[in-house]
Amino acid sequence: MSPQQELMSALDVLERVFAGEEAFRVEGCTYCYAERDFVELSGAVELIPEDLVSAVSSEVADHWDEFPRLYRRLTPRILRGVVTGRLHTDEELIATRLLEAGWTAWDPPLVGAVREVWAAWWRATLATHPSAAKPRKVLALVTAATGELRPWLDVWTATRTPAADAHLADFVHDVLFEYQVTDLHMGFHDEYHATPELLDWLLNDVRERADDIRLDDLVEYLAYSAGESDVRQP
Repeated sequence: MSPQQELMSALDVLERVFAGEEAFRVEGCTYCYAERDFVELSGAVELIPEDLVSAVSSEVADHWDEFPRLYRRLTPRILRGVVTGRLHTDEELIATRLLEAGWTAWDPPLVGAVREVWAAWWRATLATHPSAAKPRKVLALVTAATGELRPWLDVWTATRTPAADAHLADFVHDVLFEYQVTDLHMGFHDEYHATPELLDWLLNDVRERADDIRLDDLVEYLAYSAGESDVRQP
């Protein structure tokens, strides 16, 4: 099974696991949403229009009377949309909303199914270059949502393929622009400070694969900024 097929399978499993989430009477901000919207959100989840799913995916939590319950029920639709590129909501905002919905405290089968989607999406992203979503965006979402960066970087380290290396070159080019990597946060509200782990990974774990002379400049920049010259090099 290809990484893309594994991703589609993980999304299908997600829908089956969440199928037990019961419908309920959705209520919320009547200034932003009409009664028809509440009726549709209260009905069969597969019949909710995509534009309404998109609205819920990004809307602030206080616009809904039972935000965690609503977001949990729509999670399979939201994640399928963001993974397939049909949901035009900032990836990092999805992570923030999931955190606000308390996703890590949901029932274990639900949490496990969501985590498997993250893992499958990350593998599928690294497997193809160019990919539907940029690794930086995917990495930011899964890192902010899980509160962990290093496991995802380790997967990248272990994926020694031309596609993964091409993504790495793009990623390095991106985060070295104006030395963004020296103060890089992930999550819509900068929930995760990624700089320490990213620097260690770039300058040690994948330095030989990331053939970019600017990494040498980065070492000098860090030493200059810190007023010292003991930055660890590979």
